[in-house]
Amino acid sequence: MSISTIPALDVALIPLVDRAVTLLTGQRVAFLTGAGVSTDSGIPDYRGEGAPVRRPMTFQTFLADARARQRYWAGSHLGWRHFAAAAPNAGHLALAQLELAGVVNGVITQNVDGLHLQAGSRRVVDVHGSIDRVRCLSCGQQFAREDIAARMTRENPWLAEPDNVMLNPDGDVDIDAVDEMVVPDCTVCGGMLKPDVVFFGEFVPTVKFTEASALIKSAGALVVAGSSLVVNSGIRLVEQAVRRRMPIVIINRGETKGDSRSTLKIEAGTSEVLIALKERLT
Repeated sequence: MSISTIPALDVALIPLVDRAVTLLTGQRVAFLTGAGVSTDSGIPDYRGEGAPVRRPMTFQTFLADARARQRYWAGSHLGWRHFAAAAPNAGHLALAQLELAGVVNGVITQNVDGLHLQAGSRRVVDVHGSIDRVRCLSCGQQFAREDIAARMTRENPWLAEPDNVMLNPDGDVDIDAVDEMVVPDCTVCGGMLKPDVVFFGEFVPTVKFTEASALIKSAGALVVAGSSLVVNSGIRLVEQAVRRRMPIVIINRGETKGDSRSTLKIEAGTSEVLIALKERLT
């Protein structure tokens, strides 16, 4: 969806947005964002309405199963070009402008797409990592994903990149025919490579969660946008805001795990609401 086609704010939502403005005015606001913020950029949601049931790769399976790694890297390579081509939408841009205006003290994101940074947000804590980085699990060396993708293309010429792949939220594609797949290894030590993202069954790095907690502590209010808060790291951050008696505004289509803890819930798409907040708070 292009910026020009973002739907206008439903008039029925105006009283809720106005109440959110009342709660947020005069506060430094921390934002916690999930996959729903990026759906208007063409990246699908994990749990939104119509989202297919998925069985994503777990960290344990990735480590233990060589064929699973072949399947993961093949699908991830197919999805990378489409995932990397996504552009920030109006919601991302509104958040960046709110930060520039001094309203937002930072963005904590569960997304791995890097779109907040592309939109101009300066203080972004990517608690689940970023798909544009690859890390060696043995020596810790990091690589640019573009370089790994170029190498995979050379080593797997059979692996076509069709335009009609079904992209998943974490940037991969489901694929089964992987017998010929050459999995990239570390050019420094020969170790196992993994995209620098948190897999299911893997813990959020302590340093990332500490950075996210610091944003909550330095804010006077929290807005959750586009997250169902099913993932443990998200609801733990909401609990920190609850303990600090901060106003909590949740913007999401569908139920979230934090609804009962929120001060205000706005059932809507994130882009149109973020645009409305930007217009009223700056």
